[in-house]
Amino acid sequence: MIYLDNSATTLKKPDAVIEAVTDALMQLGNSGRGVHEDSLKSSEVLFHARQVLCQLFNGELTKQLVFTSGATESLNLAIDGLHTGKDHVITTALEHNSVLRPLYRLQSEKGLELTVIPADRQGKLDYTDFEKAVQCNTKSIIVTHASNVTGNVMDLAKVRDVCQNYGLYFVVDASQSAGILPIDVQKMGIDLLCFTGHKGLYGPQGTGGLYVRPGISLRPLKVGGSGIDTFNPQHPALFPTALEAGTLNSHGIAGLAAGVDYLLAETLEKLNQKISALTRLFYQEAAKLDEVILYGDFSDKQRCPIVALNIGQRDSAEISDLLAYEYGIATRSGGHCAPLMHEALGTKEQGVVRFSFSSFTTETEIREALDALQKISQKE
Repeated sequence: MIYLDNSATTLKKPDAVIEAVTDALMQLGNSGRGVHEDSLKSSEVLFHARQVLCQLFNGELTKQLVFTSGATESLNLAIDGLHTGKDHVITTALEHNSVLRPLYRLQSEKGLELTVIPADRQGKLDYTDFEKAVQCNTKSIIVTHASNVTGNVMDLAKVRDVCQNYGLYFVVDASQSAGILPIDVQKMGIDLLCFTGHKGLYGPQGTGGLYVRPGISLRPLKVGGSGIDTFNPQHPALFPTALEAGTLNSHGIAGLAAGVDYLLAETLEKLNQKISALTRLFYQEAAKLDEVILYGDFSDKQRCPIVALNIGQRDSAEISDLLAYEYGIATRSGGHCAPLMHEALGTKEQGVVRFSFSSFTTETEIREALDALQKISQKE
């Protein structure tokens, strides 16, 4: 199988990730639930993971890095923990349902006011719309760093400036960008960074986190066992315990830490140069094929390694199935949990076929995929 579905999850992991998970399964106890060696080993693994993630994102304090099951939980925690029914939130048509559905729920259940910045047919935004949308009760702007459909990258600096000018919280969904693009939460003015571990960070599924700028308090999604302050009826308020009720996925987080160690050692710049070259090659050659329709803005040099396309008016699921079962190529078709983006692109009914690459993708695989596309496009 040629695996080109890395925006859904990275299938090929560094060897160190597999080794770290295997070792953790055999050695780790429950962090914070004892002073014996196996419990302390788990605590050490978690601390190391917080350290390297803060290094990757340039976080101010290690304790502000909170572990979750992934970006969906992180976004729910950020959105529900920050807002009330009296607030107004600005978001965009580029967003994944992990942003939209928590906002829609607050809108329907608590009266949250919501403004969605529209996208054009290339999936691009007019950044002047952000300032125009600010109201007296606006509390935050919540945006994706990069579209999971087109790979278009958000100009976070322009959104940051609006947030800082009006005293708004800046919440960023880094599901597609973490481990691919440089992220500096301090320089970028990000108040809450939500990320998943199983994509660009090369960690296992079921891992991820939330970086919270010091000084911000969030209402937790869940409370319960914490390993400390047992006789207090209230859940401890100190970070990271305040947002980490229950037993953490230490085994998965060990793999996540190994994935981040790999990225730091190889450097994002080096890995991204390779991925960007492969993405550009695929895009340029696919654009030459008859009937192929490409989506997104490829004039911007900074983008995530995604190419979304269709072949004529044929259903995207049909093309993805042909790629998988006749050519052994894994892609993803359909709506990609991003309904507003597909409405903007005009692909609500057809969907798109998404090819997404990683540093483990080879040029040979790219060319085989292009050859398969050419053959499919020539068939009725």
